[in-house]
This record gives sequence, C-alpha cells and structure tokens, in this order.
Amino acid sequence: MSILSVMSEVKRPPRSEVRERILDAARKTFAADGFAGATIDAIAAAAGFTKGAVYSNFGSKDELFLALLDQQIQRRAELLANVSSAPSADAGTMATAVGDALMQAVRDNLDYHVLFLEYLLRATRDPAVRKKFVDHRRAVLAQARDAVKANWEPSTNLPIESVAQLVVALTNGFAIEEIVAPGSVPAHLIADVLKPLAGNNRDPRRR
Repeated sequence: MSILSVMSEVKRPPRSEVRERILDAARKTFAADGFAGATIDAIAAAAGFTKGAVYSNFGSKDELFLALLDQQIQRRAELLANVSSAPSADAGTMATAVGDALMQAVRDNLDYHVLFLEYLLRATRDPAVRKKFVDHRRAVLAQARDAVKANWEPSTNLPIESVAQLVVALTNGFAIEEIVAPGSVPAHLIADVLKPLAGNNRDPRRR
C-alpha cells in the first residue's frame, strides 16, 4: 500500500472534536502562561494541531477566549438543567442543590476564574474588547435569570433579574476567595444564601 493510500485512509477528526481539543489546550495554556503570555503556537502544539488549524476555527486569541467563556456558560446551563431535572421536595431543597452544584463548579474551575479575572482587566482597558465582553456577561445573566424563573419563585420582593445577578455575583466573589485561599469558603454557603430567597417550586406543568 502506498503512502498516499495510507494517508487517504486516515480520517480527520470531526470539526467539533478539533474545536474541543483546541479549547481544552487553550484553557490549560492560558492558565499556565496568562492570556498575554500564551501564544497560538503553544496552544496549537498542546492540542496536537498546526497553527493553521487553530486559526481556521478561531480568528484570534480574543475569539478563542470568548469561545471558552461560551463553553463555560453552556456547561453551567447543563449543570443547572441536570439539577433542575432531579426530583425536589420543595424550593429549599432545590436551592440547596443549585447552590452546592455552583460551588462545586467554582472549585473545579479555578484556573478558568483566574483567566476570567485577567481578561476582565484587559476588557476594562480596551473599549473594543469591553464591548464583546459585556455582551457575554449579559448572556450569563440571561442564563441565570432563565434558570431561576424555571425552577423556583423567589419569596422576596426582589425581581427575578436581581436574584439572577445575586447568584452570578456570589459565584464570582466566592471564586476569588477560593483562588486566594482554597477551601476558605464553606461548601454550602451559596446554598445557605439562596434558601431564604426560595419560595414554592413552580409546577412542572407550567414550564
């Protein structure tokens, strides 16, 4: 069999797999070297692809980071959906499950939160980057709002949007504390804050 024949039989990985491998490599490289220090060459090498393969999927380092942010949003959405699909006796139980899941997600992704803070500083100094970053933050808040609205009625006078913003702020703030002093935030603290805000669960038939 000729070399050309062998090469023709080698299947290229699906584009979705290529993107996932690049994103995983980017997250690790950014975490190790910082956003400014990381290079597309290093990310490509870590992913096992050429630099051209990275650029064919992501136009720049900024686009790559924003895709990482999209990935985090999607994973949090899946996490909340999984928690929401579990049987729950009451809204307090649901709030506890959501809070504990979010806290675990924070602890499992501290390298991402370090990168998030670094990119936040970049966004505050560059108007073009800031605009894209703000759009993504709005998407995060919309996701949190939809999750709150779908699963429990807050038992306070706070609007749904404010409760959602509180959830996002808690996870970001506790992430900072965990970065500085791992293990310093009690495991159930988010849940303890959310439980007093929880009212009765929505009837699933109303969803």
